[in-house]
Amino acid sequence: MKKSLYFLAYFILVFFVFGACGKEAPSANTEPPREKKVSYLIQGPVFTVDYNEVYEQPNWIAYQVRDIVKVADRGSMNFYLVDTVYTSNDADYYANQWDKGHMAPAGSFTDSYDNLYATFSYLNCALQRDELNRGEWAELEGQARTWAKTLGTIEVRIDLEFGDGHEVLTTGAHVPTAFYKTFRFGDGSTRCFYFPNTPTEGPWEDYEIDCL
Repeated sequence: MKKSLYFLAYFILVFFVFGACGKEAPSANTEPPREKKVSYLIQGPVFTVDYNEVYEQPNWIAYQVRDIVKVADRGSMNFYLVDTVYTSNDADYYANQWDKGHMAPAGSFTDSYDNLYATFSYLNCALQRDELNRGEWAELEGQARTWAKTLGTIEVRIDLEFGDGHEVLTTGAHVPTAFYKTFRFGDGSTRCFYFPNTPTEGPWEDYEIDCL
């Protein structure tokens, strides 16, 4: 009887040891990462963006400037990531001359907290030279809001340019070489501006060009 019990215990031990070794541990994630898209069209609540996941920057972005009443303030808002899209992130803007440049400006969407918050998505963020972002680029954004008060809603589109040999950060994000901005007014007229991604050397009026 005692031998039978020993044999049974030995059999169970062998089964569990060798049986367990013969099984593969389940993988934490069996799905391979998807291929990054060079053109990913996304409709957001306040802007439409064609995003380049390889460059980690928008290709272009479109939005409206309206005559609004401000009811929300940005406070401590900062840019946030979108789980389903490969975008730039905080590391790309750390300790360098590049600002987290809003493309659809926060100041044009202060009519609600939700609209303002939507502008802080990294989908709406570009590597923009700090002096440009805080200088004549911001001045032109303010001018657009002034135009909207008298001329009505304005359609705006920004195309990012990436010239040959443009800078690529060690973090992987690509730096735009310029921004081409088009304003379309209610009467069908347009005004266009071209800003190299460098410190400005004059007022925003100096950067107006013929629309293509």
